[in-house]
Amino acid sequence: MKPFVFFAFLAVLVTVVSAWTKEDHEIFDLVTALEAAEGKGTTFYSWLDVPPTATLLQINKAYRKKSIQLHPDKNPGVKGIHERFARLGIIATILKNTEGRKRYDFFYKNGVPKWRGTGYYYARFRPGLGTVLIFLTVLTSGLQYLVQTLNYKRDLRRVEQTIRDARLAAWGQKMEPLQGKRKVKVNLGGGPRQDENGNVIPGKILDMVVERDDVYILDPSGVMHLLDTSSATPAAVSRTWFVELSISGIRKLFPSKKKSQDEVDNQQRAPTVSTDDGPDSPGSGTVTHSGASEGEEILQAGHAAGVKVGGRRRKATRKR
Repeated sequence: MKPFVFFAFLAVLVTVVSAWTKEDHEIFDLVTALEAAEGKGTTFYSWLDVPPTATLLQINKAYRKKSIQLHPDKNPGVKGIHERFARLGIIATILKNTEGRKRYDFFYKNGVPKWRGTGYYYARFRPGLGTVLIFLTVLTSGLQYLVQTLNYKRDLRRVEQTIRDARLAAWGQKMEPLQGKRKVKVNLGGGPRQDENGNVIPGKILDMVVERDDVYILDPSGVMHLLDTSSATPAAVSRTWFVELSISGIRKLFPSKKKSQDEVDNQQRAPTVSTDDGPDSPGSGTVTHSGASEGEEILQAGHAAGVKVGGRRRKATRKR
């Protein structure tokens, strides 16, 4: 319901803004310039010293009197006198015209709108190329940061759901931690399904190991990678395109001779341990993960977490 109300309000706002005509914009400019030159709150009527109900005869008489007072020949050397005299003529023309006066009276009674449409402001404060580029950079970087935040929340829920499913398969319905290490299988792609030919397609199965409260992803080589909430990558301004491009350019201009910590970490592997995966283990089993969609994403996240943990690699011990 709320999105509908928002879009309905936006549609009404766009309709109202698009309803301003060229003559309306001229009135907006005159009101702004008149208040700036003659004082805040000055109106067309008050400047001519006539009431809002003045007749055409009264307006003509007041205009002639005011034009004599503001004529440049009567005020030589007065700063801004030409602009004021020209403004007086335009205001008098609007008030003498039936339609023009009707439009001004509308804004006189209801007030001049603060938001007058993007076209109005663009025509009067036309930005340069640099301003446009800065605006687009900030806008796109902000949108990218928003997408990162949404992806982080989604990945965080996926990781937490995978950890719960692994613990459920290892500990059972009571969810009480058991001693030792237990190998379980977690289904990340839903239950088995049939294709068009009637063949059964199993879901994506991921081998995992549960040791007390820790949950690991077991890859085919026997290396275990710790899986926790730090496996999900949080949003960061440093990972927006403009900041990354700037950092990349600086590194190319000023290359570092020292080996980065990331390179050192990437040369290390997570430790491997033996698991108790016997068929008689009460905690072993398979659970279907209904929240995640792709096992590879979880594996990559777990691998990143395992690399972050570091440590020496040793082969898994196999039972004979």
